[in-house]
Amino acid sequence: MDYNELFSNIVHRSKASAIRELLKIIANPQIISFAGGLPDPNLFPTTEVKDIFDTVLDKSAKEALQYGATEGQNSFKQELVRMLKETERIFVKPEQILVVSASQQALDMTARMFINPGDSIISACPTYLGALQAFQVAGADIVGAKSDSNGVLAEDIEAKLELLKKQGKPCKFIYLVPDFQNPTGTTIPQERRVQILELARKYNTFILEDSPYRQVRFEGKSPKTFYELDNGHGNVITMFTFSKVFVPGFRLGFIVGPEDVIRKFVILKQSMDLCTSPTLQLATAEFLRRGLLRSHIEKMVSVYRQKRDLMLQMLDEHMPAGVSWTRPEGGLFLWLTLPDHMDATKLLHKAIENKVAYVAGVDFYPDGNVFNDMRLNFSYSSHEQIREGLKRLAQTIKDNL
Repeated sequence: MDYNELFSNIVHRSKASAIRELLKIIANPQIISFAGGLPDPNLFPTTEVKDIFDTVLDKSAKEALQYGATEGQNSFKQELVRMLKETERIFVKPEQILVVSASQQALDMTARMFINPGDSIISACPTYLGALQAFQVAGADIVGAKSDSNGVLAEDIEAKLELLKKQGKPCKFIYLVPDFQNPTGTTIPQERRVQILELARKYNTFILEDSPYRQVRFEGKSPKTFYELDNGHGNVITMFTFSKVFVPGFRLGFIVGPEDVIRKFVILKQSMDLCTSPTLQLATAEFLRRGLLRSHIEKMVSVYRQKRDLMLQMLDEHMPAGVSWTRPEGGLFLWLTLPDHMDATKLLHKAIENKVAYVAGVDFYPDGNVFNDMRLNFSYSSHEQIREGLKRLAQTIKDNL
């Protein structure tokens, strides 16, 4: 039977993740991969998690193993309220939080909630591939705003908002990863955040703030989140995840927003997966209650800072003239730009032959029309792999200039 005629438009609009497909190709252990966005598994707090699971099952087995509330387990949400207050100066009630199965579900839900086919949204360009996929599946017209070394340009967002207004197309929302952005590693300065927030209010839209990397800061001072800057006006919805600061296998995150909007999210989630795992929520709540997250992040930051420094050192020592890259103050990635005439997608085949891999930048652009960039991940590889992998990559580039 041919199912193609029966598939929905959503299925026909769906495309395989370039990163996930690439990871299948480079499964060969001899290939040094800077392609994934994986945390270092050597840092997973295995002993603490094992002990916490024992505690949860000893004290709360019935709650942990039963269906949970769609909104999230109350004890977990209370810990999130406390965490947001202490770490981000964000003051919210539990009713303003929805627990989700990590940020990717939050992106999918936001797309379903706000986007009808043909609706326009604005995104930094380049931006997170998983967000582009979620918005494209929903049928969004994704308008890319230009970026520089400090992230997306407020003046280009304004130009795109004005253009959409003249065309009679309201902007449903502005999607941004403001801290250590995936893929570039850049951070939007606070002054620019204020300008972008004022534009959201002026043009009657909101900012979808995706914040998976914010706590992984190596140096410098964190700008205020868009949510804090908004000060309760309702022009920001923020997404957080524990995938990058705790363990990705828990698939645990949460959305923060106006209470009436969160209620709509809850209704939508009821039709998707009923609830996020109560067991994993209670385990993470216990991790937070014991104060283990802060020390875990401090350890992670120390390790990742060393890896970033080593990658930057190797780039400085081995890359030929005409190649440039970002110098992130945190996060998991940096962004490398080849000379204009080079195509990072075509070069990738040569790189894999030389047993090194990266993600070509073209898939991070809404229009897929920039070909000379690549994303490099420094969190997963060992120091030895970073040294050898960057030598291989630099030689591949030199051989194909």
